[in-house]
Amino acid sequence: VQLQASGGGLVQAGGSLRLSCAASGIASGDIFAMGWYRQAPGKQREMVATISVDRRTRYGESVKDRFTISRGNARKMVYLQMNTLKPEDTAVYYCNLDPRWPGVDDYWGQGTLVTVSS
Repeated sequence: VQLQASGGGLVQAGGSLRLSCAASGIASGDIFAMGWYRQAPGKQREMVATISVDRRTRYGESVKDRFTISRGNARKMVYLQMNTLKPEDTAVYYCNLDPRWPGVDDYWGQGTLVTVSS
């Protein structure tokens, strides 16, 4: 299973970015959930947003009402629309996939850097 993330970059505070992640090597029916996590320098990785196969979503408190997670029609794509970005959103963003396979750990993408300048 591979996850390919894209869409990171440099943006000014108040701006927007859209992250994309494509999963390969797994059937869409074997995906339980996909999501985004982030890790800022010197901080622990934290959950940003997740979306399950039935499209239930969860958001971290710091991004609620600013970020929106969605899945593509093929269900092997996940997107993160980030609006009203703040300098504290600066981090490496990782795509995550939670498979339906019992006993199998989650899969992670390589990370994409988002930098928000003040």
